[in-house]
Amino acid sequence: MPGQNTWRLHPRGRNALDLLYEPLASLPKKTKPTDSVLPRVLFSGTRGYIENVVFQVNASYDHGLFDCCAVMCRRLLETLIIELYEGVGRSSDIKDRDKNYFMFADLLRILEADRAFHLSRNGQQGLRDFKKLGDLSAHNRRFNARKPDIDRVRDGIRVASEELLHLAKLI
Repeated sequence: MPGQNTWRLHPRGRNALDLLYEPLASLPKKTKPTDSVLPRVLFSGTRGYIENVVFQVNASYDHGLFDCCAVMCRRLLETLIIELYEGVGRSSDIKDRDKNYFMFADLLRILEADRAFHLSRNGQQGLRDFKKLGDLSAHNRRFNARKPDIDRVRDGIRVASEELLHLAKLI
């Protein structure tokens, strides 16, 4: 407005100011994507929310938040089992009478008993091995997961995830 002491910040100037003042602001730091636990390329192009969970699995591992990593792995596996049943129009098989999805233990039990889906021995073992860690991290207040705990089940999670992605026709 003519005659007033006003100014406008040009978008290019904002980028320079962001770099200058970002350390002083209490904004969350951006975490670089990695493949620490699960390879992102395996989940790329599936569903945005699945890709985001995989990002959080890897980021929590990278930052030493191993209980968080285990819980996010559990969420990923639950999501993939749900995607599988929804994809074939059988979501009611994994819901209770109030139409809520079952928890991980029941999802796993139903999947293992279901003859329509065949997971390899390694995929099944990966799910079972992870279930123990996932239960401890999610439900045992005296247990704190550590890096070796995640490292021990990482390959099984990856195998089970890829098999579930294939069965759900997401890759």
